[in-house]
Amino acid sequence: MTATLSRETRTVTNARGSDRHERSDTPSKLGDADLPDPLDKPRPVVAITGAARGIGQALTRALAESSQVKKVVAIDDHRGDSNGVTWRVADVRDPALAGRLAGVDVVVHADIDLTPDADARKRRAFNVRGAQTVLTSAAAARISRMVLVTSAMVYGAGPDNPVPLPERAPLAAQVDSSVAGDMLEIEQLARRSPRTNPGMGVTVVRPAALAGEGIDTLVTRHFEAPRLLTVKGCVPRWQFCHVDDLVSALEFTVVNGIEGELAVGSEGWLEQEEVERISGLKSIELPARLTFGTAQRLHQMGVTPAPAIDLRYVAYPLVVDGATLRDAGWRPAYSNADALSVLLGQRRGRHAVAGRRIARKEATITVAGATVAAIGTAAIVRRARRRQKS
Repeated sequence: MTATLSRETRTVTNARGSDRHERSDTPSKLGDADLPDPLDKPRPVVAITGAARGIGQALTRALAESSQVKKVVAIDDHRGDSNGVTWRVADVRDPALAGRLAGVDVVVHADIDLTPDADARKRRAFNVRGAQTVLTSAAAARISRMVLVTSAMVYGAGPDNPVPLPERAPLAAQVDSSVAGDMLEIEQLARRSPRTNPGMGVTVVRPAALAGEGIDTLVTRHFEAPRLLTVKGCVPRWQFCHVDDLVSALEFTVVNGIEGELAVGSEGWLEQEEVERISGLKSIELPARLTFGTAQRLHQMGVTPAPAIDLRYVAYPLVVDGATLRDAGWRPAYSNADALSVLLGQRRGRHAVAGRRIARKEATITVAGATVAAIGTAAIVRRARRRQKS
C-alpha cells in the first residue's frame, strides 16, 4: 500500500439493513470518558512497519496523537515525514529487524503490497517473507503482542457465501499467485506463531475491500472499467472499508488490547442495483465458465495482471460481520455508500480493462466491464498475440 492518507473526524455509521446509508451521532472511537484511564494500565510502546506510507503512515500519525500510547516507533526502509515518533530505518525482510524492536511492547505489521499489476513472485516474496521476518524478529525481541493486517479476501469469495460471513468462518481462499494467496500464507504464519513463538499473542485484522486516497487494488480498478461484471445466476453484494476506518480499528485494537481474528468493514452491504445507481455504471452479465475461462487465458497471455481466481472478489459476495470489534464498542465512520463514493472520486481520469490500466482511447472500444471487458476487446487480444510471436 502506498497511499498518503489524511485523518478526518467522522460520525459513526450504525446503519444496518435498509438503513445502511444512514449515519448516527455516535463517535467512531470510544469517547475519552468511555476509554480506560491511562493511569489505570501501562501505556504501550508501539512499533509500526510501513510507517512512511499508506496505512502504516496513517496509523503512525494517529497513535502519535494518542494519549493511550507511550511512544511510537516508526519502521520503514526510509524515513517518513511523521513527527513526534522515533524513526528506525529497516527493511521488514531483514533479520536484523529484531535489533530495531528494542523496548517495544506491541508491533503492528502494516507493510503489505496489494497492487494488482505487481510481479506476483516479487510481491509474494515481499509480503510473505516480510511477515515471517517481523514475526520472528518480534519473538526474538520478546514482544508481547503482534497485530497483522491481512484482508477479508482470506475467506474466499463464492456464489454460496453467507451474507454476512461470521469472523470464524473457514478460510476458503486458495494459496496461489493471487493477492489473496499472499494474505492466506501470512495468516498461516500467524496461526503457527503460538507454537513457534510461545508467549507472544497475535491479532489478525482483516479489512473488507479498501477505499480511500491512493488505494490501488483489483476492486478499485473494477470501478475504472466501462461496465461492471456480473456472473449469471449470482447476485453480488458489496462491502467496503475506508482506510480511515481501518486506521481507527487498528488504533482501537492496540489501545484496548483486542485479541483474535478481527474483520473490519462498513456496516451491512450494498446490493448491485445500489452500486450501479451510485456509480452511474451499468453492468454486463456473462456465464461463469466463459468469464473465468477467458480471463485465465488472457492472464496467461499477459493481457490481465491478475489471475482469474481474483475475479471472484468482484463477481461473488464477500461481506464480513465484524462482531468482535462491534461488541467491544468500535463502530466504522463510513457507510458502504460513503466509501464507494470516495472510491469513485479516486477513479476520475483513470481507465482499466481486466484490471490493467489503459489509455482513454482504448477504453472507449470496450463493451464489457472488469476483466470480462477484455473478452470483447479484440484489439488488445491481437496485440498480446503479436507480442508473444515477436
